[in-house]
Amino acid sequence: MLIPHPLLGLRDAREFIYLGDARLIERPDPSAPAAESAFYDYVYLRENPAGTHRELWFHEQGDRSCLVVTRNTVTHEILGAELARDIALARARSEP
Repeated sequence: MLIPHPLLGLRDAREFIYLGDARLIERPDPSAPAAESAFYDYVYLRENPAGTHRELWFHEQGDRSCLVVTRNTVTHEILGAELARDIALARARSEP
């Protein structure tokens, strides 16, 4: 399986470590009133869909970046990849 790295082009999936659901970059606010419940969901609850899913991959044998890869879990077709850093920064800018 080839992953289209946004900076390095197509890379073999063996260069990466699968980290799980891309929701991991959306860490809950520890000062929120329902923080305990939100952290329980964040740590223990994961989706395992059949079909299109956003996943977090770490480029261990390369530039050590984290990518959010959109992949079809049934066919293993890679639909796209973005730097997790860019997604997290865009989310931080859009929050009040």
